[in-house]
Amino acid sequence: MTTTSTAATPSRAATGSGGPRMQWAKLAPEVYKAMIALDAAAKKGLDPTLVELVKIRASQLNKCAFCLDMHIRDARGAGETEERIYLLSAWAEAEEYYTEKERAALALTEAVTVVTDGFVPDEVYERAAAHFEEPELAQLIALITTINAWNRFGVTTRMTPGRA
Repeated sequence: MTTTSTAATPSRAATGSGGPRMQWAKLAPEVYKAMIALDAAAKKGLDPTLVELVKIRASQLNKCAFCLDMHIRDARGAGETEERIYLLSAWAEAEEYYTEKERAALALTEAVTVVTDGFVPDEVYERAAAHFEEPELAQLIALITTINAWNRFGVTTRMTPGRA
């Protein structure tokens, strides 16, 4: 008889399968309304395509299928090309597809999303600051922070792609 190690095989609970855990927006409607308002405020003054690239990249890093599905659709609606959407997870290696400003925003998105060292490196911040006026940079930081919050709601409650 052969035994299979359960340590090597993640459980359904660990992998995120099994469907939604709850409908948090209905259970915490004031928080949901506040998040909608924060999201609208955070993207003001930013290019709609850049907004979607940032949201997709953060959602890739956070493994939020619900947000990926939504923001890929929104990016297409904003005129984004399939090629740039497909290459986004490897944007640094496909730099010719993205402007320097977009690459600076994506680098900042990654640094803010994955704050493993407890800070955003100065060179990443300065790179973004070189391409964004200070008010626009403040909006970008707010946008990155907001999509990270949305991702955490989506991942924690296992929101299902394609369903609101």
